Amino acid sequence: MKVGFARVSTKEQDLEIQLSKLNEFGCEKIFRGKQSGASVKNDEKLKELIEFIREGDEVIVTRLDRLGRSLKSILDAIEKIHNKGACLNIIDGSLNTSNDNPFSNAMINLCGVFAQLERDLIKTRTAEGREEAKAKGKHLGRMPALSDKQTNELYKARLSGDSISALARKYNVSRATVHRSIERLEQRNNT
Repeated sequence: MKVGFARVSTKEQDLEIQLSKLNEFGCEKIFRGKQSGASVKNDEKLKELIEFIREGDEVIVTRLDRLGRSLKSILDAIEKIHNKGACLNIIDGSLNTSNDNPFSNAMINLCGVFAQLERDLIKTRTAEGREEAKAKGKHLGRMPALSDKQTNELYKARLSGDSISALARKYNVSRATVHRSIERLEQRNNT
């Protein structure tokens, strides 16, 4: 069975061109959606397609990037399609896995190399950005619930006998936040 998959990223884009090409290519069933490649809905549509296909089926898309936005997600989809015993055919001619030939195997492996490169580049850029932000003195991560001034006030109030619960209500934070704030201030004072 020929099973099509069509996706556009935004509501403004039109699925009709893809649907027309998939119908011309002889698709008997078409899974479709208007969502970004990164969205959960796209994952759901791909999952529906993969659950539907059987051994010997042919999954058809107009372009390889219709399967997802990242090479990793595309490779994952290809692997799941192959695990079901089906093949993938991209209408624009960039990849056809119906024949187990050296060229299609090389293309899949090449895509895998680029997926790994993409992941490595993202990790490197993220680490560089984090280091640059630290060097500029920017706070990384979640902002503290209490300012330094509030933490000092809270600490003094606790030393004066105020209860943890009363302080949590006064500063509109959890009791755990009060405990952590006091511990952090005590650690700073001890160093």
